[in-house]
Amino acid sequence: MSSALAGVDAFPVEVEVDIANGLPGCTTVGLAEGAARESLDRVRAAIKNTGYDFPNRRLTVNLAPADTRKEGSAFDLPIALGFIAALNALKRDHLHEYLILGELSLDGRVKSIKGGLPTAILARARKFAGVILPRDNAMEAAVAGEGISVYGVETLQETVEFLEDLRQLTPVTADISQVFSSANVYEVDFSEVRGQEQCKRALEVAAAGGHNVLMIGPPGSGKTMLAKRLPTILPEMTFEEAIETTKVHSVMGLLNGHAMICTRPFRSPHHTISDAGLIGGGPYPRPGEVSLAHHGVLFLDELPEFRKNVLEVLRQPLEDLKITISRVMGTLTFPASIMLIAAMNPCPCGFVGDQTHECNCSALMVQRYRSRISGPLLDRIDIHIEVPAVKYKELMDRRPGEPSAAIRERVDAARKLQLDRFTGKRIFCNAQMGAREINAYCEVDSHGERLLEMAINRLGLSARAYTRILKVARTIADLDGGGAIAPHHISEAIQYRSLDRLNN
Repeated sequence: MSSALAGVDAFPVEVEVDIANGLPGCTTVGLAEGAARESLDRVRAAIKNTGYDFPNRRLTVNLAPADTRKEGSAFDLPIALGFIAALNALKRDHLHEYLILGELSLDGRVKSIKGGLPTAILARARKFAGVILPRDNAMEAAVAGEGISVYGVETLQETVEFLEDLRQLTPVTADISQVFSSANVYEVDFSEVRGQEQCKRALEVAAAGGHNVLMIGPPGSGKTMLAKRLPTILPEMTFEEAIETTKVHSVMGLLNGHAMICTRPFRSPHHTISDAGLIGGGPYPRPGEVSLAHHGVLFLDELPEFRKNVLEVLRQPLEDLKITISRVMGTLTFPASIMLIAAMNPCPCGFVGDQTHECNCSALMVQRYRSRISGPLLDRIDIHIEVPAVKYKELMDRRPGEPSAAIRERVDAARKLQLDRFTGKRIFCNAQMGAREINAYCEVDSHGERLLEMAINRLGLSARAYTRILKVARTIADLDGGGAIAPHHISEAIQYRSLDRLNN
């Protein structure tokens, strides 16, 4: 028994081996693709170099279910064990008790694979005794929790001896509390940021409510520096969030020996990325950068430089918090609960409105530059903030700023209010509120209504932008203790629509 990947989940695969009389040859059936189709050549060499005879007869390998495509090199080890068992060199008593995966080198070593964690979760759900997989993947599989034994092996010979009861292997275990305590350490901190107090306040509001942010400012004003420090003020990941994020990184083979992703991911793709690279895709779809940033931050620097079709594919995941990709072979869904942080210059040269640099861009050039970002995408970004150039006096100020830990305490308090407010609903922060929740929890008084009416009429805001202002105002009120939305909360939320004001 083995498994294959479909999206970020695993499904069981039964590996069947037949040795028959006839002309020597090897055939793999069951919709094996790529590396799975080439496995027989690796298996032959690994079996011979381990000291077993390889039959010079008609060989057939079937990967069932035969109507589902299977990719990857993880079937090498179960295929090799199948041949050894078919030659009566291995007892078959334990073969059906474990899910077995592993890529074989030509000398019989077992090399790492992708998807160790989803495989362990599948083995636990299907009541297998355990899972046998490469030692490099054992720690990530061990975090699946109790109820499943994880055995890491290094060679084909070691695996045969274990299944023959000739060798004892100790199940690999993971201390989750230790993993979490050692992981929540960041190399950067908000105390290192000089000036930009208004921007830091806006990012605190964004972190407290899970809002998307667009930063507009000249080159060198600190947009990237601020974005990289945003994960340091987000709430610590829960175990369930860590498992979901680790599954995505596991199927992409990006864990690099780590047991679990316990810190909020920060992904910053280059603006030349394709739409498939951003949201996932390919002939057999794989997660993209959006899914790799699941429960973390996706930072898009130089936003207008991204191709328009690439930016437009972000509209669905920003609304639905998931990505659905349809192909002829089927439909897959990837998780995409992210905070989008984008940065852009105010004009092509970056210095329009800057008092220390001259801008040579015409009004038409500025308008064309900003129009590269569509209105529907801008409406899905709750907070637009201007990031001005830092003054010399602020740069030379050696006093440390407020540390990330202090900001995170306020963010955690606001998030706790939101979790209590949305108990029993699949809503975890204010940014995820729907129309029903906005009507229930974002009531404003008559003074606040007049402020909103004035802003909408003057700035020409859309209905979606109106709801964004209410969500941000609700978050600002939560940072103030969770009371009713006051007029000054509305005023601050309106100030976070900089691009709307610049365009009017």
